[in-house]
Amino acid sequence: MKILLGIIIFSFIILFHELGHFLVAKKCNVRVNEFMLGLGPKLFGIQRGETLYSLHLLPFGGACVMEGEEEESEDDRSFAKKTVWQRIAIVFAGPLFNFILAYILSVILIGAVGYYPATIGEVSEGSAAEAAGIEAGDQIVELNGYRVHFYQEISVYTFFHAGESLRVTYERDGETNTVDLTPTYDEEAGRYLLGVTADGTKEHGNVFHVLKYGFYEIKYQIYVTVQSLKMLFTGQVGIQDMSGPVGIVEAIGDTYDASVSSGAFYVAMNMISFMILISANLGVMNLLPIPALDGGRILIYLVEVVRRKPMNQNLEAKINFLGFALLMALMVVVMYQDIMKLFH
Repeated sequence: MKILLGIIIFSFIILFHELGHFLVAKKCNVRVNEFMLGLGPKLFGIQRGETLYSLHLLPFGGACVMEGEEEESEDDRSFAKKTVWQRIAIVFAGPLFNFILAYILSVILIGAVGYYPATIGEVSEGSAAEAAGIEAGDQIVELNGYRVHFYQEISVYTFFHAGESLRVTYERDGETNTVDLTPTYDEEAGRYLLGVTADGTKEHGNVFHVLKYGFYEIKYQIYVTVQSLKMLFTGQVGIQDMSGPVGIVEAIGDTYDASVSSGAFYVAMNMISFMILISANLGVMNLLPIPALDGGRILIYLVEVVRRKPMNQNLEAKINFLGFALLMALMVVVMYQDIMKLFH
């Protein structure tokens, strides 16, 4: 059950991403030959007009296959014959739809369960926060210029900026104060801490408040993804710390097991929270300027804008194929690690 649930959730997010490409392609009058969910051998397909809607064996990907996207075509409705800005719009629509989905789910989650504001409940004795004069009841609003809206952002920011000095801006009795401090290393926690805890009170607002905090949630998720990628590219974490589709499905299953005893509502909220994380993560990852990813293709089209001349289509196809091959190799390595983790 939990594995099936994980596959359904992951497939839905992929499908929503491809739906972005599909809808904008149709809007730009591009011929879509196939709209597929999954990779590998085709299980079955249904032809509707010019488009084949198909399901493939491996539920870890998908594609919106457009005429003239990877090969030369004389069709006036081919992808390659559209203006560069139309092609950019079609490619960008996939990641954009991931962010749209993440936002919709964030609004649902915050509207249903609220959120923890960055209000301090307790300050540890002898901590950096106490030395700087921070007190219980203060609300953290900025860390080194990074705007804070949720309590978890305090912990996440200090994690990604371990050991760095912080300029902390907080509010107390309607007044704004700023102090400089350096988090201290906690042996038990194994990381640098400010020495504060949340007051544990959730906030619930009106519909406009919820809509606004939905954007703050997306900002937070994008920040976490970007900082995690930065750690990967700087060697602070390695490929062994990455998770692929198998690891994600397993994590969804574990979350389901941990929350099922609390009832259907908590299961639904935890699944939505996971979907927000995955969808925002997928949106950011696809915008990386790497060949075969949407970001890599957008980069090629932006070069075309600057040069005022399109890249040779065969060369573009070769670049994208090379990027795709490297990404598939990385996916195989990560999936192998995920499978090995299942048996440990």
